[in-house]
Amino acid sequence: MINAVILGYDYALSTSITGLADLLSLAGVSWNRLNNTPPERLFNLQIASDTGKPFTCLNSVEITPHISFGQIESPDIVLVPTIGGNIERTLFQNRALIDYLSGLKNQDILIASNCTGAFLLAEAGLLDGKQATTHWGFVDLFRSRYPAVNLMPGQLVTHDGNILCAGGGNAWFDLGLYMVERFSDHETAVGSAKTFVIDMGRQSQLSYSPLISKRYHNDEKVLEIQTWMESNHRNHLSLSDVANAFHISLRTLNRRFKSATGETPNVYLQSLRLESAKKLLEETSNSLTEVTNKVGYDDVSSFSILFKKKTGLTPGQYRERYRSSVATCD
Repeated sequence: MINAVILGYDYALSTSITGLADLLSLAGVSWNRLNNTPPERLFNLQIASDTGKPFTCLNSVEITPHISFGQIESPDIVLVPTIGGNIERTLFQNRALIDYLSGLKNQDILIASNCTGAFLLAEAGLLDGKQATTHWGFVDLFRSRYPAVNLMPGQLVTHDGNILCAGGGNAWFDLGLYMVERFSDHETAVGSAKTFVIDMGRQSQLSYSPLISKRYHNDEKVLEIQTWMESNHRNHLSLSDVANAFHISLRTLNRRFKSATGETPNVYLQSLRLESAKKLLEETSNSLTEVTNKVGYDDVSSFSILFKKKTGLTPGQYRERYRSSVATCD
């Protein structure tokens, strides 16, 4: 079981604590129960405060933690919720929390922040030289305080090394589902989203998929290629088409793409098509032939074999397990 701890403090946004606690605590549980399968709890979640005493959130809700910072033992994940009050005052008043975070540097622990919680990570020196995101309304303040951070305000979720940041105040949805997928699998994240009636299209069709992490690099040209492939993968593309669209050789495309993302453009294109097929199977009543054609494949049999190889399920089995109750014809 994954040990996760949320660090609580006065004037935090309560939903970024309680909502995330609910989502992680029920991952592998609620969806399984709804489908009459044995629950498999994934996360052991605790809330901690500096002294172990209750703290009061921005909306005056008082939360009683399980433990103090000093009682945290062997966490796999440490989560920092949204700052709901004045940011600079919160930073000043929470030296113990910042010191605790500083002590996690270079440890094999996933450290995550939601929204303006990224200020606490940055204050602890955990974001220097790394990609991060925060609420769009505080971008200028963040950049002025932490110029060494590679801030990406347009990103809903960033993941750089062992640091994970989510952007908006309610992005704990996305943060939680991303972690469910990271520590379990895509199907469990889908089940959690359906249980909580969360819109999985909040960011794009790639939300909560392993493809998100493939965009966390600094090669602008490859990012352009990825964006183009995401927009055109349903067409019957070849890698030569991709290379020609960007006026580069096939050899350069393969070398540069793999250097930036860790995988070949052919594997990435295949993954895009599979994720798109999953979405169609989950959300539409399209026939398998229609799904196959809409994601850029011609042969239904070959696509079905590939789909089962990658997911462990046939397309029909996948649809039966994860199909939305509001699936429509597309």
